[in-house]
Amino acid sequence: MATEAKKLQPIIIKRVKKGGHSAHGGAWKIAYADFVTAMMAFFLLMWLLGSTSEGDKKGLSDYFQSPLKVAMQGGTGAGASQSIINGGGNDLTQSAGQSKRGDGADPKARRLSGDQDKVARAKKDAEQMAQLSAKISALISQDPKLAEFSEQIKLTMTPDGLQIQIVDDQNRPMFDSGSASVKPYMRAILEQIGSALTDIDNKLSLDGHTDQTPYGSGARGYSNWELSADRANATRRELVVAGMPDEKVARVMGLASSVLLDEDNPRSPSNRRISITILTREAEERLLGARRVDVTTGTEQPAPPASEAATVKP
Repeated sequence: MATEAKKLQPIIIKRVKKGGHSAHGGAWKIAYADFVTAMMAFFLLMWLLGSTSEGDKKGLSDYFQSPLKVAMQGGTGAGASQSIINGGGNDLTQSAGQSKRGDGADPKARRLSGDQDKVARAKKDAEQMAQLSAKISALISQDPKLAEFSEQIKLTMTPDGLQIQIVDDQNRPMFDSGSASVKPYMRAILEQIGSALTDIDNKLSLDGHTDQTPYGSGARGYSNWELSADRANATRRELVVAGMPDEKVARVMGLASSVLLDEDNPRSPSNRRISITILTREAEERLLGARRVDVTTGTEQPAPPASEAATVKP
């Protein structure tokens, strides 16, 4: 029986299934992920280095060399910036270093803005000159005394501004012969013109002219140059007495016979004249050699000394 029961006992076979690569399992996946991450970081670093300007690189270098110094004293590089974007700081238009907002305005845009300001100023000057010309013409026509001398008062628009020329007449000279003494009717004309110029902000240029007749005592050094300058200066004094502020005068010059009104007749009385030019802003800046108003900031600039403005005053 025992032998028969032994024969009926089942035989159990255990088989162990062996898998491949059991030595490292899934560790290669982790290594590959680390490799991909490192490569991505490397290419990102290369892109940043390629797109970063020299100013930003220097800022980074200075920061890591002495971060406390840059933090306390500030700097113009990216080390003192709050952003790593090209240019740093708040103004993203900059291609190098850090800057304040508005420092990096496009030069072309600034020129365009300046040109627009010039056009606006020129238009305003033209309107003001036209109004002033109409005002002076009305004064001449409405005043009986001035109306008598209307043929001797010439109003002309020039590139430099409104030019008022008071010319001599054969029978009605403006000054005593060979002198800077103003005639009474010339004084009346200047009084009206001076009162009309009190309300304008533009500066004036006063020029004295003579004809080509030689001055009698020219041998002693006093010539038509000195005579024309003295007459222009006498005109300035009369305008000031009439109420025009003296600081409105930018220049007083004697031109003698260098600029003739009647070139065909150099000795014509019309060549003896006084020119009063109300300057436009552009002509005023060109004359004084410096801008009174800065077009980029709108701030008023101090005028140069009288010696630099070629003003002749006693």
